[in-house]
Amino acid sequence: MGEARENNNAEYEEELLDYEEEEEKAPDSVAAKAGGETVKKGYVGIHSSGFRDFLLKPELLRAIVDSGFEHPSEVQHECIPQAILGMDVICQAKSGMGKTAVFVLSTLQQIEPVAGQVAALVLCHTRELAYQICHEFERFSTYLPDVKVAVFYGGVHIRNHKDLLKNECPHIVVGTPGRILALARDKDLVLKNVRHFVLDECDKMLESLDMRRDVQEIFKMTPHDKQVMMFSATLSKEIRPVCKKFMQDPMEIYVDDEAKLTLHGLVQHYIKLGELEKNRKLNDLLDALDFNQVVIFVKSVNRAAELNKLLVECNFPSICIHSGMTQEERLTRYKGFKEGHKRILVATDLVGRGIDIERVNIVINYDMPDSADTYLHRVGRAGRFGTKGLAITFVSSASDSDVLNKVQERFEVDIKELPEQIDTSTYSYRRELVLVISSGVLCSLKSDVIFGIDNSQMLPALQIFGWYVKK
Repeated sequence: MGEARENNNAEYEEELLDYEEEEEKAPDSVAAKAGGETVKKGYVGIHSSGFRDFLLKPELLRAIVDSGFEHPSEVQHECIPQAILGMDVICQAKSGMGKTAVFVLSTLQQIEPVAGQVAALVLCHTRELAYQICHEFERFSTYLPDVKVAVFYGGVHIRNHKDLLKNECPHIVVGTPGRILALARDKDLVLKNVRHFVLDECDKMLESLDMRRDVQEIFKMTPHDKQVMMFSATLSKEIRPVCKKFMQDPMEIYVDDEAKLTLHGLVQHYIKLGELEKNRKLNDLLDALDFNQVVIFVKSVNRAAELNKLLVECNFPSICIHSGMTQEERLTRYKGFKEGHKRILVATDLVGRGIDIERVNIVINYDMPDSADTYLHRVGRAGRFGTKGLAITFVSSASDSDVLNKVQERFEVDIKELPEQIDTSTYSYRRELVLVISSGVLCSLKSDVIFGIDNSQMLPALQIFGWYVKK
Protein backbone atom coordinates (compact mmCIF):
# COMPACT_ATOMS: atom_id res chain seq x y z
CA MET A 1 0.00 0.00 0.00
CA GLY A 2 1.84 3.23 -0.56
CA GLU A 3 -0.90 5.58 -1.41
CA ALA A 4 -0.46 9.21 -0.47
CA ARG A 5 -2.68 11.45 1.59
CA GLU A 6 -5.56 11.81 -0.85
CA ASN A 7 -6.68 8.18 -0.59
CA ASN A 8 -6.67 7.98 3.20
CA ASN A 9 -8.30 11.39 3.68
CA ALA A 10 -11.43 10.04 2.03
CA GLU A 11 -11.50 7.17 4.53
CA TYR A 12 -11.03 9.46 7.51
CA GLU A 13 -13.04 12.40 6.22
CA GLU A 14 -15.23 12.42 9.31
CA GLU A 15 -12.20 13.27 11.46
CA LEU A 16 -11.56 16.54 9.63
CA LEU A 17 -13.26 19.79 10.56
CA ASP A 18 -14.62 22.01 7.80
CA TYR A 19 -12.78 25.32 8.14
CA GLU A 20 -14.49 27.26 5.34
CA GLU A 21 -16.26 29.50 7.84
CA GLU A 22 -13.53 29.50 10.48
CA GLU A 23 -11.05 32.26 11.07
CA GLU A 24 -7.53 31.64 9.87
CA LYS A 25 -5.97 32.32 13.25
CA ALA A 26 -5.60 29.37 15.62
CA PRO A 27 -6.85 30.13 19.15
CA ASP A 28 -4.55 30.37 22.16
CA SER A 29 -6.25 27.54 23.95
CA VAL A 30 -6.66 24.69 21.55
CA ALA A 31 -10.00 23.03 22.17
CA ALA A 32 -11.73 20.01 20.77
CA LYS A 33 -13.95 20.15 17.72
CA ALA A 34 -17.32 21.78 18.21
CA GLY A 35 -18.74 19.15 15.90
CA GLY A 36 -19.48 16.76 18.72
CA GLU A 37 -16.57 14.37 19.24
CA THR A 38 -15.29 14.06 22.76
CA VAL A 39 -11.82 15.39 23.38
CA LYS A 40 -9.53 12.74 21.91
CA LYS A 41 -6.56 13.62 24.08
CA GLY A 42 -7.99 14.88 27.34
CA TYR A 43 -4.85 14.70 29.47
CA VAL A 44 -3.40 17.94 30.82
CA GLY A 45 0.25 17.65 31.78
CA ILE A 46 1.98 19.36 34.68
CA HIS A 47 2.82 22.19 32.30
CA SER A 48 -0.13 24.38 31.42
CA SER A 49 1.38 26.00 28.34
CA GLY A 50 -0.36 25.68 25.01
CA PHE A 51 0.99 24.50 21.68
CA ARG A 52 1.21 28.14 20.51
CA ASP A 53 4.11 28.60 22.92
CA PHE A 54 6.21 26.32 20.70
CA LEU A 55 5.90 28.87 17.85
CA LEU A 56 4.68 26.23 15.44
CA LYS A 57 3.50 27.00 11.91
CA PRO A 58 -0.08 28.32 11.81
CA GLU A 59 -1.00 25.38 9.58
CA LEU A 60 0.13 22.95 12.28
CA LEU A 61 -1.78 24.81 14.98
CA ARG A 62 -4.96 24.53 12.91
CA ALA A 63 -4.42 20.78 12.55
CA ILE A 64 -3.86 20.54 16.32
CA VAL A 65 -7.23 22.24 16.78
CA ASP A 66 -8.81 19.59 14.57
CA SER A 67 -7.23 16.78 16.57
CA GLY A 68 -8.60 17.97 19.90
CA PHE A 69 -5.29 18.61 21.67
CA GLU A 70 -5.51 21.30 24.33
CA HIS A 71 -2.22 21.28 26.23
CA PRO A 72 1.00 19.42 25.46
CA SER A 73 1.76 16.42 27.63
CA GLU A 74 4.88 16.40 29.77
CA VAL A 75 6.90 14.51 27.15
CA GLN A 76 5.74 16.89 24.42
CA HIS A 77 6.62 19.88 26.58
CA GLU A 78 10.12 18.49 27.16
CA CYS A 79 10.87 17.25 23.64
CA ILE A 80 9.22 19.49 21.06
CA PRO A 81 11.13 22.75 21.77
CA GLN A 82 14.45 20.96 21.26
CA ALA A 83 13.31 18.66 18.47
CA ILE A 84 12.06 21.52 16.26
CA LEU A 85 15.58 22.98 16.44
CA GLY A 86 16.95 19.83 14.83
CA MET A 87 18.46 18.31 17.96
CA ASP A 88 18.89 14.51 18.18
CA VAL A 89 16.47 12.97 20.71
CA ILE A 90 16.19 9.70 22.66
CA CYS A 91 12.87 9.55 24.48
CA GLN A 92 11.45 6.93 26.80
CA ALA A 93 7.99 7.74 28.11
CA LYS A 94 4.84 5.93 29.14
CA SER A 95 2.49 4.49 26.56
CA GLY A 96 -0.20 6.87 25.41
CA MET A 97 1.60 10.10 26.31
CA GLY A 98 1.89 11.51 22.81
CA LYS A 99 5.37 10.44 21.69
CA THR A 100 4.20 10.09 18.08
CA ALA A 101 3.04 13.71 18.01
CA VAL A 102 6.54 14.79 19.09
CA PHE A 103 8.30 13.54 15.97
CA VAL A 104 5.35 14.20 13.65
CA LEU A 105 5.01 17.86 14.66
CA SER A 106 8.77 18.39 14.87
CA THR A 107 9.33 16.97 11.40
CA LEU A 108 6.47 18.90 9.81
CA GLN A 109 7.64 22.11 11.49
CA GLN A 110 11.11 21.82 9.95
CA ILE A 111 10.44 20.22 6.58
CA GLU A 112 10.80 22.27 3.41
CA PRO A 113 9.39 20.05 0.66
CA VAL A 114 11.35 19.79 -2.56
CA ALA A 115 9.76 17.96 -5.48
CA GLY A 116 11.17 14.46 -5.96
CA GLN A 117 13.16 14.40 -2.71
CA VAL A 118 12.52 12.33 0.44
CA ALA A 119 13.29 14.58 3.41
CA ALA A 120 12.14 12.43 6.33
CA LEU A 121 12.24 8.69 6.99
CA VAL A 122 10.33 7.00 9.84
CA LEU A 123 10.93 3.31 10.60
CA CYS A 124 8.85 1.05 12.84
CA HIS A 125 8.56 -2.70 13.37
CA THR A 126 5.00 -3.54 12.28
CA ARG A 127 2.84 -2.71 9.29
CA GLU A 128 -0.10 -1.59 11.43
CA LEU A 129 2.07 0.87 13.34
CA ALA A 130 3.52 2.19 10.07
CA TYR A 131 0.01 2.75 8.74
CA GLN A 132 -1.00 4.55 11.94
CA ILE A 133 2.06 6.83 11.91
CA CYS A 134 1.41 7.69 8.27
CA HIS A 135 -2.15 8.64 9.18
CA GLU A 136 -0.84 10.92 11.96
CA PHE A 137 1.42 12.71 9.47
CA GLU A 138 -1.55 13.11 7.14
CA ARG A 139 -3.75 14.40 9.93
CA PHE A 140 -1.28 17.05 11.08
CA SER A 141 -0.29 18.06 7.54
CA THR A 142 -3.89 18.69 6.46
CA TYR A 143 -3.13 22.39 5.93
CA LEU A 144 0.29 21.74 4.38
CA PRO A 145 -0.91 20.61 0.94
CA ASP A 146 2.58 20.63 -0.58
CA VAL A 147 3.80 17.93 1.84
CA LYS A 148 3.30 14.39 0.55
CA VAL A 149 3.39 11.34 2.83
CA ALA A 150 3.49 7.64 1.91
CA VAL A 151 3.78 4.36 3.76
CA PHE A 152 5.70 1.28 2.55
CA TYR A 153 5.66 -2.24 4.01
CA GLY A 154 5.65 -5.86 2.95
CA GLY A 155 2.54 -7.73 1.96
CA VAL A 156 1.94 -5.27 -0.90
CA HIS A 157 3.44 -5.89 -4.35
CA ILE A 158 6.70 -3.96 -4.49
CA ARG A 159 5.91 -2.77 -8.02
CA ASN A 160 3.12 -0.59 -6.60
CA HIS A 161 5.61 1.12 -4.31
CA LYS A 162 8.18 1.57 -7.07
CA ASP A 163 5.57 3.18 -9.32
CA LEU A 164 4.54 5.57 -6.55
CA LEU A 165 8.12 6.60 -5.87
CA LYS A 166 8.69 7.19 -9.59
CA ASN A 167 5.49 9.09 -10.34
CA GLU A 168 4.68 10.89 -7.09
CA CYS A 169 7.70 10.83 -4.80
CA PRO A 170 6.69 11.60 -1.17
CA HIS A 171 8.60 14.01 1.07
CA ILE A 172 7.96 11.88 4.17
CA VAL A 173 8.32 8.10 4.04
CA VAL A 174 7.05 5.78 6.78
CA GLY A 175 7.75 2.07 6.63
CA THR A 176 9.10 -1.18 7.97
CA PRO A 177 12.85 -1.87 7.59
CA GLY A 178 12.55 -4.84 5.20
CA ARG A 179 10.53 -3.06 2.51
CA ILE A 180 12.40 0.25 2.89
CA LEU A 181 15.74 -1.54 2.48
CA ALA A 182 14.53 -3.43 -0.61
CA LEU A 183 13.38 -0.19 -2.26
CA ALA A 184 16.62 1.59 -1.33
CA ARG A 185 18.84 -1.24 -2.62
CA ASP A 186 17.01 -1.16 -5.94
CA LYS A 187 17.62 2.62 -6.13
CA ASP A 188 13.88 3.31 -6.29
CA LEU A 189 13.96 5.01 -2.90
CA VAL A 190 16.70 7.65 -2.83
CA LEU A 191 17.78 8.58 0.70
CA LYS A 192 20.61 11.04 0.00
CA ASN A 193 18.41 14.03 0.88
CA VAL A 194 16.99 12.71 4.17
CA ARG A 195 17.21 15.35 6.92
CA HIS A 196 15.15 13.57 9.61
CA PHE A 197 15.58 9.90 10.61
CA VAL A 198 13.11 8.50 13.17
CA LEU A 199 12.82 5.10 14.88
CA ASP A 200 9.56 4.43 16.72
CA GLU A 201 9.56 1.52 19.20
CA CYS A 202 13.31 1.67 18.70
CA ASP A 203 14.13 -1.00 21.29
CA LYS A 204 12.08 -3.57 19.40
CA MET A 205 14.01 -2.87 16.19
CA LEU A 206 17.48 -2.64 17.69
CA GLU A 207 17.21 -5.64 20.03
CA SER A 208 16.52 -7.93 17.06
CA LEU A 209 19.90 -8.41 15.35
CA ASP A 210 18.35 -9.05 11.93
CA MET A 211 16.24 -5.92 12.10
CA ARG A 212 19.15 -3.94 13.53
CA ARG A 213 21.28 -4.90 10.50
CA ASP A 214 18.55 -3.64 8.18
CA VAL A 215 18.25 -0.38 10.13
CA GLN A 216 22.01 0.13 10.07
CA GLU A 217 22.20 -0.45 6.32
CA ILE A 218 19.37 2.02 5.71
CA PHE A 219 21.01 4.51 8.08
CA LYS A 220 24.28 4.38 6.12
CA MET A 221 22.42 5.37 2.94
CA THR A 222 21.32 8.66 4.52
CA PRO A 223 23.49 11.79 4.90
CA HIS A 224 25.78 12.11 7.90
CA ASP A 225 24.32 15.50 8.75
CA LYS A 226 20.72 14.81 9.78
CA GLN A 227 18.45 14.77 12.80
CA VAL A 228 17.93 11.39 14.49
CA MET A 229 15.03 10.76 16.90
CA MET A 230 14.22 7.51 18.74
CA PHE A 231 11.19 6.72 20.88
CA SER A 232 9.85 3.85 23.00
CA ALA A 233 7.95 3.16 26.20
CA THR A 234 10.65 0.70 27.29
CA LEU A 235 14.37 1.32 26.86
CA SER A 236 16.65 -0.98 28.82
CA LYS A 237 20.01 0.28 30.03
CA GLU A 238 21.63 -2.24 27.66
CA ILE A 239 19.96 -0.87 24.53
CA ARG A 240 20.52 2.84 25.27
CA PRO A 241 24.21 2.81 24.21
CA VAL A 242 23.18 1.14 20.94
CA CYS A 243 20.72 3.96 20.29
CA LYS A 244 23.34 6.62 20.98
CA LYS A 245 25.69 5.16 18.36
CA PHE A 246 23.28 6.51 15.73
CA MET A 247 23.32 10.02 17.22
CA GLN A 248 25.41 13.07 17.92
CA ASP A 249 25.12 14.46 21.45
CA PRO A 250 21.41 13.63 21.79
CA MET A 251 18.97 15.08 24.27
CA GLU A 252 18.00 12.12 26.47
CA ILE A 253 14.64 11.89 28.21
CA TYR A 254 14.26 8.77 30.34
CA VAL A 255 11.96 7.74 33.13
CA ASP A 256 14.71 7.32 35.70
CA ASP A 257 12.64 5.16 38.03
CA GLU A 258 11.06 2.28 36.08
CA ALA A 259 8.17 2.32 38.53
CA LYS A 260 7.09 5.58 36.90
CA LEU A 261 6.43 3.68 33.69
CA THR A 262 3.18 2.35 35.12
CA LEU A 263 0.18 4.17 33.74
CA HIS A 264 -1.65 6.69 35.89
CA GLY A 265 -5.40 6.29 35.56
CA LEU A 266 -5.08 2.59 34.68
CA VAL A 267 -6.69 0.17 37.17
CA GLN A 268 -4.96 -3.25 37.11
CA HIS A 269 -6.32 -6.55 38.44
CA TYR A 270 -5.73 -10.28 37.98
CA ILE A 271 -7.98 -13.35 38.14
CA LYS A 272 -6.70 -16.79 39.18
CA LEU A 273 -8.48 -19.54 37.30
CA GLY A 274 -7.92 -22.75 35.39
CA GLU A 275 -7.32 -22.83 31.65
CA LEU A 276 -10.74 -24.39 31.03
CA GLU A 277 -12.45 -21.63 33.02
CA LYS A 278 -11.19 -18.76 30.86
CA ASN A 279 -13.97 -18.73 28.28
CA ARG A 280 -16.77 -18.63 30.84
CA LYS A 281 -15.05 -15.93 32.87
CA LEU A 282 -14.39 -13.83 29.75
CA ASN A 283 -18.03 -14.11 28.76
CA ASP A 284 -19.11 -12.97 32.23
CA LEU A 285 -16.68 -10.02 32.18
CA LEU A 286 -17.84 -8.77 28.79
CA ASP A 287 -21.43 -8.90 30.02
CA ALA A 288 -20.65 -7.10 33.27
CA LEU A 289 -18.05 -4.47 32.36
CA ASP A 290 -18.83 -1.02 31.02
CA PHE A 291 -16.54 -0.53 28.04
CA ASN A 292 -16.26 1.62 24.94
CA GLN A 293 -13.92 -0.82 23.21
CA VAL A 294 -11.85 -3.71 24.58
CA VAL A 295 -8.71 -5.47 23.37
CA ILE A 296 -8.21 -9.12 24.35
CA PHE A 297 -4.63 -10.44 24.01
CA VAL A 298 -3.82 -14.09 23.35
CA LYS A 299 -0.52 -15.87 22.75
CA SER A 300 -0.98 -17.46 19.32
CA VAL A 301 -2.65 -17.07 15.94
CA ASN A 302 -4.80 -20.17 16.44
CA ARG A 303 -6.05 -19.02 19.83
CA ALA A 304 -6.92 -15.60 18.40
CA ALA A 305 -8.99 -17.13 15.60
CA GLU A 306 -10.74 -19.65 17.85
CA LEU A 307 -11.53 -17.18 20.63
CA ASN A 308 -12.90 -14.66 18.15
CA LYS A 309 -15.06 -17.36 16.57
CA LEU A 310 -16.42 -18.26 20.01
CA LEU A 311 -17.23 -14.62 20.86
CA VAL A 312 -19.01 -14.09 17.54
CA GLU A 313 -21.07 -17.23 18.16
CA CYS A 314 -22.04 -15.74 21.54
CA ASN A 315 -23.23 -12.59 19.70
CA PHE A 316 -20.42 -10.32 20.87
CA PRO A 317 -19.33 -7.63 18.33
CA SER A 318 -15.85 -9.13 17.97
CA ILE A 319 -13.12 -9.09 15.35
CA CYS A 320 -9.57 -10.48 15.38
CA ILE A 321 -6.19 -9.46 13.97
CA HIS A 322 -3.14 -11.69 13.75
CA SER A 323 -0.09 -12.33 11.58
CA GLY A 324 -1.75 -15.23 9.76
CA MET A 325 -3.92 -12.82 7.75
CA THR A 326 -3.07 -11.09 4.51
CA GLN A 327 -1.90 -7.52 4.90
CA GLU A 328 -5.04 -6.20 3.20
CA GLU A 329 -7.28 -8.10 5.61
CA ARG A 330 -5.28 -6.98 8.66
CA LEU A 331 -5.47 -3.36 7.59
CA THR A 332 -9.18 -3.51 6.80
CA ARG A 333 -9.93 -5.00 10.21
CA TYR A 334 -7.66 -2.54 12.02
CA LYS A 335 -9.40 0.41 10.35
CA GLY A 336 -12.82 -1.05 11.10
CA PHE A 337 -12.00 -1.40 14.79
CA LYS A 338 -10.37 2.03 15.00
CA GLU A 339 -13.45 3.59 13.43
CA GLY A 340 -15.70 1.86 15.96
CA HIS A 341 -17.46 -0.68 13.73
CA LYS A 342 -16.58 -3.42 16.23
CA ARG A 343 -16.20 -3.04 19.99
CA ILE A 344 -14.07 -6.11 20.78
CA LEU A 345 -10.67 -6.92 19.26
CA VAL A 346 -8.96 -10.27 19.82
CA ALA A 347 -5.28 -9.97 18.95
CA THR A 348 -1.79 -11.32 19.33
CA ASP A 349 1.10 -9.06 20.34
CA LEU A 350 1.01 -7.73 16.77
CA VAL A 351 -1.01 -4.77 18.13
CA GLY A 352 0.66 -4.75 21.55
CA ARG A 353 2.97 -1.83 20.78
CA GLY A 354 2.28 1.68 19.62
CA ILE A 355 -1.22 1.14 18.25
CA ASP A 356 -3.38 4.06 19.42
CA ILE A 357 -7.15 3.59 19.45
CA GLU A 358 -8.74 6.30 21.56
CA ARG A 359 -11.94 4.45 22.49
CA VAL A 360 -10.21 1.45 24.11
CA ASN A 361 -10.67 1.63 27.88
CA ILE A 362 -10.25 -2.07 28.79
CA VAL A 363 -7.48 -4.57 28.05
CA ILE A 364 -7.81 -8.26 28.98
CA ASN A 365 -4.78 -10.54 29.00
CA TYR A 366 -6.55 -13.81 28.18
CA ASP A 367 -3.04 -15.31 28.00
CA MET A 368 -0.27 -13.94 30.19
CA PRO A 369 2.47 -12.12 28.21
CA ASP A 370 5.97 -13.54 28.23
CA SER A 371 7.67 -10.57 29.93
CA ALA A 372 7.10 -7.47 32.05
CA ASP A 373 7.88 -5.23 29.07
CA THR A 374 5.25 -6.93 26.92
CA TYR A 375 2.76 -6.58 29.77
CA LEU A 376 3.38 -2.84 29.95
CA HIS A 377 2.94 -2.37 26.21
CA ARG A 378 -0.23 -4.46 26.16
CA VAL A 379 -2.02 -2.72 29.01
CA GLY A 380 -0.89 0.62 27.57
CA ARG A 381 -3.54 0.18 24.86
CA ALA A 382 -6.05 1.27 27.53
CA GLY A 383 -5.88 4.55 29.40
CA ARG A 384 -4.23 6.38 26.50
CA PHE A 385 -2.89 9.87 27.17
CA GLY A 386 -3.60 9.77 30.89
CA THR A 387 -7.28 8.86 30.67
CA LYS A 388 -8.89 6.09 32.71
CA GLY A 389 -8.69 2.42 31.82
CA LEU A 390 -8.85 -1.11 33.20
CA ALA A 391 -6.46 -4.03 32.67
CA ILE A 392 -7.44 -7.58 33.72
CA THR A 393 -4.99 -10.48 33.51
CA PHE A 394 -5.88 -14.17 33.64
CA VAL A 395 -3.40 -16.18 35.76
CA SER A 396 -3.72 -19.93 35.15
CA SER A 397 -0.26 -21.42 35.83
CA ALA A 398 2.88 -21.07 37.93
CA SER A 399 4.70 -19.40 35.04
CA ASP A 400 1.85 -16.87 34.74
CA SER A 401 2.28 -16.05 38.43
CA ASP A 402 6.03 -15.61 37.94
CA VAL A 403 5.49 -13.04 35.17
CA LEU A 404 2.90 -11.18 37.26
CA ASN A 405 5.32 -11.05 40.20
CA LYS A 406 8.05 -9.66 37.92
CA VAL A 407 5.66 -6.96 36.70
CA GLN A 408 4.86 -5.94 40.27
CA GLU A 409 8.50 -5.95 41.35
CA ARG A 410 9.87 -4.08 38.34
CA PHE A 411 7.21 -1.38 38.16
CA GLU A 412 6.52 -1.27 41.90
CA VAL A 413 2.79 -1.70 41.41
CA ASP A 414 0.43 -3.71 43.59
CA ILE A 415 -1.91 -5.65 41.28
CA LYS A 416 -4.79 -7.03 43.32
CA GLU A 417 -7.24 -9.80 42.56
CA LEU A 418 -10.36 -8.61 40.76
CA PRO A 419 -13.11 -7.91 43.32
CA GLU A 420 -16.66 -9.16 42.83
CA GLN A 421 -17.83 -5.60 42.29
CA ILE A 422 -15.73 -2.91 40.61
CA ASP A 423 -16.62 0.77 40.55
CA THR A 424 -17.29 1.78 36.94
CA SER A 425 -16.07 5.32 37.60
CA THR A 426 -12.54 4.03 38.27
CA TYR A 427 -12.04 2.90 34.68
CA SER A 428 -14.80 4.40 32.52
CA TYR A 429 -13.87 7.86 31.27
CA ARG A 430 -17.17 9.68 31.09
CA ARG A 431 -17.61 13.38 30.73
CA GLU A 432 -20.75 15.42 30.44
CA LEU A 433 -20.65 17.79 27.49
CA VAL A 434 -22.64 20.94 28.00
CA LEU A 435 -23.43 22.43 24.60
CA VAL A 436 -24.28 26.14 24.42
CA ILE A 437 -26.77 26.56 21.58
CA SER A 438 -28.30 29.50 19.85
CA SER A 439 -31.60 29.37 21.72
CA GLY A 440 -29.76 29.87 25.01
CA VAL A 441 -30.79 26.42 26.24
CA LEU A 442 -28.18 24.12 27.76
CA CYS A 443 -28.25 20.68 26.18
CA SER A 444 -26.41 18.09 28.27
CA LEU A 445 -25.32 14.83 26.65
CA LYS A 446 -23.24 11.99 28.05
CA SER A 447 -20.05 11.56 26.02
CA ASP A 448 -20.29 7.77 25.96
CA VAL A 449 -23.70 8.06 24.30
CA ILE A 450 -22.61 10.43 21.54
CA PHE A 451 -19.12 9.00 21.03
CA GLY A 452 -18.35 9.00 17.32
CA ILE A 453 -21.68 10.59 16.35
CA ASP A 454 -21.90 13.92 14.55
CA ASN A 455 -24.03 16.17 16.78
CA SER A 456 -25.22 18.11 13.76
CA GLN A 457 -27.31 15.05 12.90
CA MET A 458 -28.88 15.07 16.35
CA LEU A 459 -29.51 18.81 16.58
CA PRO A 460 -29.98 19.91 12.96
CA ALA A 461 -31.83 23.14 13.72
CA LEU A 462 -29.54 24.39 16.47
CA GLN A 463 -26.32 26.30 15.98
CA ILE A 464 -23.73 25.24 18.52
CA PHE A 465 -21.64 28.18 19.77
CA GLY A 466 -19.37 26.27 22.14
CA TRP A 467 -19.10 23.74 24.91
CA TYR A 468 -17.38 23.08 28.17
CA VAL A 469 -16.65 19.95 30.16
CA LYS A 470 -18.66 19.46 33.32
CA LYS A 471 -16.68 17.29 35.72
